[in-house]
Amino acid sequence: MTTASRRSWTRAVMGTQASLHLRGRRIDSDPAVEPAVAAVFGGLRCADELFSTYRPDSQVSALRRGRLPRARRHPWLVEVLALCEEARDRTEGYFDAWLPGGFDPSGLVKGWAAEKAAEHLAGLCGFDHYLNVGGDITARVGVTTAPPWRVAVEDPTDKTAFLAILELRTGGVATSGTAARGHHIVDPHTGAHPGDLLAVTVTGPTLLWADVFATAAFARGGDDVETWVATRAPGYEVATLARAP
Repeated sequence: MTTASRRSWTRAVMGTQASLHLRGRRIDSDPAVEPAVAAVFGGLRCADELFSTYRPDSQVSALRRGRLPRARRHPWLVEVLALCEEARDRTEGYFDAWLPGGFDPSGLVKGWAAEKAAEHLAGLCGFDHYLNVGGDITARVGVTTAPPWRVAVEDPTDKTAFLAILELRTGGVATSGTAARGHHIVDPHTGAHPGDLLAVTVTGPTLLWADVFATAAFARGGDDVETWVATRAPGYEVATLARAP
């Protein structure tokens, strides 16, 4: 059996590092590969231009200032606004993009944008893909004989260690916690930063909802996090959980 070759590309985008890995037997000779890769990173850049809360010229920034009429809203923004409403309902309000500081869909947008960008790879035949955007991962194993991708979940208390090594064939993995950005998640019900968890990793069929429920589960905390996620998001599960000491 011929061993599949593998290539990777890394770009700085959306305020973080995005890395794309492809695996297949004709990866160096298929003329469709490079345009598809360029489209993936182009899609992520477009999402950043629209949704960044740090760019004064983004549509999200204009919306936060109250200066974006409905007629001028990009279709992607309309879609994300609807998804944020759905996410608030599905998580009992523990995911809420409308916080006191203004509209901030970041907890949903990164996973949503990664999945949308990965759609540019759908036309590639015989390739597996693994797209990691700041620790949020969407993957597909399209070659049935290929092994799953292996995903390392970082220990938030020790950057040289891992909480677990997960195997992923098709779907998403998202982690929310304090490791990368400190205490940035707020419980929308209290306005306080949750303190009983350090990290929550959720896996499931889509990165978008894995990302949403990882954020919501971290904000909620409690001793029944695993059951809470499984009950409200069938097909998704808490893969790793790190509690505060």
